[in-house]
Parts: sequence; C-alpha cells; structure tokens
Amino acid sequence: MLTLGKFLIGLIGILLVNVINNYASNEQYNAYTTVANLSNETITDSKTTAFQVLDNKCNVCHRKRNKRCVFTANNMDSWADRINTQVFVKKRMPKGKNIKLTSREYKDLQTWISSTKTSTHGI
Repeated sequence: MLTLGKFLIGLIGILLVNVINNYASNEQYNAYTTVANLSNETITDSKTTAFQVLDNKCNVCHRKRNKRCVFTANNMDSWADRINTQVFVKKRMPKGKNIKLTSREYKDLQTWISSTKTSTHGI
C-alpha cells in the first residue's frame, strides 16, 4: 500500500509540474502577443499621425503645384523614401515661408518613415 501511495504522489507531482509549465508557456505567449499587438498599433498610429502632417502641411501646396504627388493614406508608404530625402536629407520641403513643420511634426514623420522601413524590410 505504501508503494501505491508513493506512486500516486509522484504522479500528482508530475501532473502539477506539467500544469505549471503550460501556464508559464501561456503567460509568455500572452506577453509576446501583447507586445506584437502594441507594435502594430504603434505603426498604425504613427501612420495616422504622419498622414495628418502630410495632409495639413504638404498637400496644401502639392494640390496646387504638384498634383501627381498628393499624399493619401493609401499611397503615402510608397513615398516614404522620397519624403525622407526631401525633408530630412536635402531639407527642401516644406517650401515657402508660410508653412513650417514643428519639431513634433518632424518627429512624427521620422517615426512613421522608420516604421515603414521596419515593416517592409523586417529590420
């Protein structure tokens, strides 16, 4: 009878260890998916914020002077490299004295541009 008792205690111990390990694995998975979801939300939010900057500051002139380069939410990712070059490298945009980007708007554009590089190149 004593051997059967030891066997049952050992069996219960093994089952408890498996339950605890499965719980820990689920917690790790949940933490990973939460981070992944937050990452996707950050990309979406940065794109929305960047589009607001492009629409309010850039499209004002582009609609009048450069109609083939009007930014939309659908095409803006394809323009990300050119926007980076014109705004941050060459510092040619925005043109004119009336339209200036605030430091926050520059940061919002940089955040969005870096997220497009990450999402398209996996970097």
